[in-house]
Amino acid sequence: MSQARFDLKTAAPGDCHLVDFINWINETQRVQLASYAALHRWSVQNRETFWQACMTFTSMTVDAAADAKVLKHGRRFWLDQWFPEHHLNYAENLLRFRDEHTALIFCDEHNNRQALSYAGLYQQVSLLQQWLLAQGVQAGDRIAGFAANRIETVVAMLASASLGAIWSSCSPDFGVGGILDRFTQIEPKVLFAVPSHCYAGRVNTHQAVLEKLMSGLPSLQTVVLLPDLYGAAGDDPKGDSTVVHWHDAVAGDQNTDMTFASLPFSHPLFIMYSSGTTGVPKCIVHSAGGTLLQHRKEQHLHLNLQRDDVLFYFTTCGWMMWNWLVSGLASGATLVLYDGSPFHPQSSVLFDLAADTGVTIFGTSAKYLSAAEKAGVQPRQTHDLPKLHTLLSTGSPLSAEGFDYVYQQVKTDISLQSISGGTDIISCFVLGNPLLPVHRGEIQCAGLGMDVKVYNEAGQPVSQEKGELVCQHSFPCMPTGFWHDPDHKKYQAAYFARFDNVWTHGDYAEQTVHGGWIIYGRSDTVLNPGGVRIGTAEIYRQVEQLPQVLESVAVGQEWDNDVRIVLFVRLQPGSTLDEKLIGDIKLSIRNGASPRHVPAIIRQVSDIPRTLNGKIAETAVRETLHGRPVKNQDALANPDSLTFFKGDGGDTF
Repeated sequence: MSQARFDLKTAAPGDCHLVDFINWINETQRVQLASYAALHRWSVQNRETFWQACMTFTSMTVDAAADAKVLKHGRRFWLDQWFPEHHLNYAENLLRFRDEHTALIFCDEHNNRQALSYAGLYQQVSLLQQWLLAQGVQAGDRIAGFAANRIETVVAMLASASLGAIWSSCSPDFGVGGILDRFTQIEPKVLFAVPSHCYAGRVNTHQAVLEKLMSGLPSLQTVVLLPDLYGAAGDDPKGDSTVVHWHDAVAGDQNTDMTFASLPFSHPLFIMYSSGTTGVPKCIVHSAGGTLLQHRKEQHLHLNLQRDDVLFYFTTCGWMMWNWLVSGLASGATLVLYDGSPFHPQSSVLFDLAADTGVTIFGTSAKYLSAAEKAGVQPRQTHDLPKLHTLLSTGSPLSAEGFDYVYQQVKTDISLQSISGGTDIISCFVLGNPLLPVHRGEIQCAGLGMDVKVYNEAGQPVSQEKGELVCQHSFPCMPTGFWHDPDHKKYQAAYFARFDNVWTHGDYAEQTVHGGWIIYGRSDTVLNPGGVRIGTAEIYRQVEQLPQVLESVAVGQEWDNDVRIVLFVRLQPGSTLDEKLIGDIKLSIRNGASPRHVPAIIRQVSDIPRTLNGKIAETAVRETLHGRPVKNQDALANPDSLTFFKGDGGDTF
């Protein structure tokens, strides 16, 4: 579909970091690696040498003796300790550039616009660090964000990390119950909060929400209110916690030098959360060293992120892609932060932003690309995007037709990198590559240093066959554990229960003849009619090609001692699920997938439940359809939508 952006033999020094890395490895390790495939094999066969080389090549600032141990092997996979004798500070690495080059650009749907240079960013972080120190914040304390995707949020995270405090954030569209489910477990000392935010033209104020958080979080000492961009917040929230305004928190001495706590490689940096649709969200703890090293590898080598790049990712502060995006500061690139709806005030708003700010790398979700196509967004015809060279997609599998849309309607000469990993590893297992061609419907490669395979039911590696996505050996960015899980029992159950001493990620996947990867959906929602395993993405790909269908969700319903497929569709305004459309849906699935993929039942619904991170909640639909309770509806952005799926164990349909 698209040729590689760079050639290993002809790329000039500095043009492609991955080419330079291969040449450097060949020289320093006295090997002859002549392809990406050869480099990947070498990286998993020589893990310790590779990760040390990656740390050096990507210019990480680390304190360690020359003979410091790279890997201390544990009795089990999850007990391996990477770089146990190394010390570093995540914020120091992200603030290594301190010049007038633009670091951050903020925009929202109200046309508010702010920008900050690297020098200005360093100063803002320094000022806020002084205030945090005055509050008694120290290494290991938790700092929370009820936060919009704004410059102040980045500053707050970096100031926290500079002291070794642990950052954890939710976006302001989370409900009170969902936030308390998360933050009560980690007991934050300080909360950074937006008093209001705007989405799809509607300004939402948060005084009542913040008062409930102050009441529900007894550990909270101080709430710092970020500037109110919309003039709608009203009075400050009232409670036992002290309320401080942002401008007072950054009113310190501008001549004070910042200090960076030198902390172990495994020191906690971020606490992320599982979706929480089957119970209280798990608190996933990510280390400073593992996060930084993995992000540097992905951005510097796989993405070829350069100082003159303008990197944009459409994300909220409740999704791991925000944390991934912010790590781009370590490359000295310009990051674009957007807060608001991707379709307001017009459906082209994100591409308007890309054209206006000179975005070179555009990141989004597969769902956004599908919705943009349905909305008739055709930036190739309407926008001038000469600098745009790469488009990233994640969040759910990008269909082959999604690849077609990008190359036909966005840009013909773009590098399309579909990527997949997750909150669990705050990064990717499989992703893109500037040295490999793009094949329609496929993710290009496994990440360097990641020993990724597909296992069949017997636990054997297979190729060109669907199975479980696994990683056979440990890697630096695996979580250090779950919060309040001292014996790692929940951790083991989450990733190591399926295959002994092998990380099972929970994705249903296939490695292709090209060496690429296809993700068919989550393993726990794989359909199994007649004993045949079907990934839900295989159905969605066919259904959502039809112009009347906005989105769909398929689940397996227990029926007559077997499982039958039930498909729910949300349609374009004015469309109705009549017999003709039902026939068209079934024919599309039959011809594009197989007769076994065809649903037994198709129903129209007005809305489909999704998690607070925007992913379709297939498990919640399945449980509701069977008349079983959804344990934690606070984890859903739109729990009222479950009423469309209520059954009584199967008799409804």
